[in-house]
Amino acid sequence: MNTVSIIIPCYNEEKTIAKLLSGLYMQTYPVNMMEIIIADGLSTDQTRNEINKFSDDHPNTSIIVIDNPVKTIPTGLNLAISAAKGEFIIRLDAHSIPANDYIEKCVRALENNFGNNVGGVWLIQPGNDGWIAGSIAAAASSRIGVGNANYRLNSPSGEVDTVPFGAFRKSLLLDMGGFDETLLTNEDYELNTRIRKRGGKIWLDNSIRSTYFSRSSYGKLAEQYWRYGFWKAQMLKRYPETIKLRQALPPLFVIGLFTLLLISLFSSMYVFLLLAVLFSYLLILLISAWFVAVKNHRPAFIIGIPIAIMIMHFCWGSGLIFGLLAKPSKRMTSSNNTGC
Repeated sequence: MNTVSIIIPCYNEEKTIAKLLSGLYMQTYPVNMMEIIIADGLSTDQTRNEINKFSDDHPNTSIIVIDNPVKTIPTGLNLAISAAKGEFIIRLDAHSIPANDYIEKCVRALENNFGNNVGGVWLIQPGNDGWIAGSIAAAASSRIGVGNANYRLNSPSGEVDTVPFGAFRKSLLLDMGGFDETLLTNEDYELNTRIRKRGGKIWLDNSIRSTYFSRSSYGKLAEQYWRYGFWKAQMLKRYPETIKLRQALPPLFVIGLFTLLLISLFSSMYVFLLLAVLFSYLLILLISAWFVAVKNHRPAFIIGIPIAIMIMHFCWGSGLIFGLLAKPSKRMTSSNNTGC
């Protein structure tokens, strides 16, 4: 049986890190064949205490904590890869929980050569019990919110452009030079692009499941999606051919609305056109949210989901536009960014 290294970038995840470690301890894959490597960006909360407590309570589990003073996701991942001893490497995040057979199914898919990078489906859960967090989770797993992102939509197994987290042979990651440390977000998509350009395959296995906890406030969601858009733009500058329709629509929508707004200052006819576009957009969001609200018996979703989707669309779109026009500042490249 092959040895597996689970690598986890982490920063201030005291609320979820023990849940992740418990999920790994309960795996169907033998615990003595796994090692858990956590690249911690010098957390300032109780994250390390939670890790140490779990390690003390489960002495048969190999948990290694390494410092990530740069405090970015790709740097943490590369540090963990360097420390890994397993033949297979599986990347997870500190605010996720894998299904009990996650590791077993990832290893099996790699052994059967389904793909050079194998991943599964995200089951998106709210960050807390509030209606805002619930609305964000529903928006983040809806087609109108995220387009045709297969891993968010419970899509069938098959070849895809990217998967969340990812399972690899260590030899492949070393051969590829690891993750690009100049991309603070979208580093996984960029790696998958390089793999595909070399003739490799990215495989989504629908039976591989993990729970991902979405953001719990609109402010955190806005920051997350603006960051997604900005760093997606940095990747597109290198690989413009990788743009997908679902990724192009938000910035085009933002540009279109801004153009209509400017023109409407000089022509009343365009004021009505702008209002018609906004009304149609809001109506579509409200109708789609109504079905989810009824299904889940959560009336607040009728308002909460449209707000979440608008934040996702406008922040992603404006972040991508700004990213295409600007280069990352020194502050951006040195900020804490150690989670999805």
